[in-house]
Amino acid sequence: MTKGYVALEDGRVFTGISFGAEGKQSAEVVFNTSMTGYQEILTDPSYTSQIITMTYPLIGNYGTNPEDVESRGVFCSGFIVREYCDYPSNFRNTQSLSQYLKENNIPGVTGVDTRALTKHIRTAGAMRGVIAAGEYEPAELVKEAQQAPSLIGRDLVSLVSTKEAYEFQEDCYWLGSSEPKYHVAVYDYGVKRNILRCLCSLGCKVTVFPATALPEEVLASNPDGIFLSNGPGDPEAVSYAIANVRELIGKKPIMGICLGHQISALALGGKTYKLKFGHRGANHPVRDEATKKIEITSQNHGFSVDMESFPEDIAEVTHINLNDQTVEGLRHKSAPLFSVQYHPESSAGPHDADYLFDRFIQMMREQR
Repeated sequence: MTKGYVALEDGRVFTGISFGAEGKQSAEVVFNTSMTGYQEILTDPSYTSQIITMTYPLIGNYGTNPEDVESRGVFCSGFIVREYCDYPSNFRNTQSLSQYLKENNIPGVTGVDTRALTKHIRTAGAMRGVIAAGEYEPAELVKEAQQAPSLIGRDLVSLVSTKEAYEFQEDCYWLGSSEPKYHVAVYDYGVKRNILRCLCSLGCKVTVFPATALPEEVLASNPDGIFLSNGPGDPEAVSYAIANVRELIGKKPIMGICLGHQISALALGGKTYKLKFGHRGANHPVRDEATKKIEITSQNHGFSVDMESFPEDIAEVTHINLNDQTVEGLRHKSAPLFSVQYHPESSAGPHDADYLFDRFIQMMREQR
């Protein structure tokens, strides 16, 4: 057995046993409260430059498979669990989680007191850290964590976005796909495949554009609507995306999620701020302010929108997080634009919010 370490910038060090790839990585240490869906979490580009701690103690018991991949690879920097299972039992399993991490050069550490680590992050806030598999000096790992770059001010979207536009082609029969009736242009800030599958299943032809695509290029494809995807990092650092969306408001119906929600807010003249430890998991309660219904949602973000910062009569809050009262959704008061902070496509997570895709379809239908 090889030793594993998680060293935080404030000097706290957690020890365990390594699995996955050997070596070390520095990134922001965060926690996720999902009970399942670890492969979807690992392949979510929104986790770029983050080390993920799973609060649920048993991880790896159903292995991995090619169907649960949400992007072209694993984008996180490390994986921390309480108890890793090296002998998965599931008919869909094709390889163990440890083998999967090793293939993707991602170090993992098991045997960590993840409850203590999570409580520490909740108290002190998400912070920089180093995950290391092998023989290392803990004090040196702490120094490395202190020298690691912060997420604030960094454009991470450029690391995950597609370089060229493409038409999404995938058989979504299991979602009830139908013949295309609408054309949706998707800005890829780190898009998850299940977002594209959900759009296809509702009768949309989907064209995915790079995050840097100019408005005229997107409009030249003659879309019925524009979708702003999830993605990693500080939204204020993605200045080109903000400028592009600002030009598109009012020209086509727009729906945004996660980073796309934050970029929408910035394009409308609002501001964003970094949360103390973010929202990550598949069990976050959100209230729809119009219906007062409660949705259990899948979330992954470290920044939030400040609704007090908007110019008057531009936008209004549509959804509120019931854990901390932060903004989870907004809509433009006159233009066809709405966005939510969470993930209605789930994968993994509950399907309470999938009605939002129907709302987007309705917007495109009315615009026609």
